[in-house]
Amino acid sequence: MAEPARRIATYQDVLDAPPHMVAEVIGGELRLQPRPAKPHTRAASRLGATLDGPFDLGEGGPGGWLILDEPELHLREDILVPDLAGWRRARMPEIAADEPYFTLPPDWVGEVLSPGTYATDRAEKLPVYARERVGHAWLIEPVQRTLEVLRLGDDGRWVVVDTWRGAARVRAEPFDAVELDLSLLWADVRLR
Repeated sequence: MAEPARRIATYQDVLDAPPHMVAEVIGGELRLQPRPAKPHTRAASRLGATLDGPFDLGEGGPGGWLILDEPELHLREDILVPDLAGWRRARMPEIAADEPYFTLPPDWVGEVLSPGTYATDRAEKLPVYARERVGHAWLIEPVQRTLEVLRLGDDGRWVVVDTWRGAARVRAEPFDAVELDLSLLWADVRLR
C-alpha cells in the first residue's frame, strides 16, 4: 500500500500553533519549539541591546541598520523566526504596517543555539538563509559561550569568518565598526 501524500504545512498552521511555541515552516514541515530557555533568552536580549545603539540608532556607531528581535520571515515557502535579524536601511528604510511578517530577506541573522534548536538552526535554517542571499549569520552558543561568524561566499556557501569564546572583545562583521564585549552576552547566566 502506498504512503499517503505528505501534507505541506501552511501559514495557517503557524497561526494555529499553541501560543507558548515558536512555529516555523521549513521544507514544507511545521516545526514547533518551546519558547527559549533562560540562557538563550538572555544572550539574544543582550546581543540585540548591544547592537541596537550603535547600529540601529546610530549612538556611538555608524547606524544604517534596522535590528529586530524574532521577526517572522516568509522566504518563499519557508517561514522562519530567527532570534535576531538586521536589514541595512538602504534596503529597508522603514517597516511597512501591511503584513505581520517580512518577505524581504535580512542582511544578517543571529541564531542563538540551544540543544533543542542546534540541528535545525545549522542544518535546515542556514541553507534557507544562503538560498535567500542573507550576507551574514552569527551563531551564538550561550552555554559554551561562543560566537561563530559566518559570511555568505560568492558561491552561495557559508564561510566561517571567525569563532570566539568567553569574554573576548571582538570586531565581528558586518558589525565590525564597533568592538563588542562578548562577556555581556553571558552576563548574569549561572551554569550548573
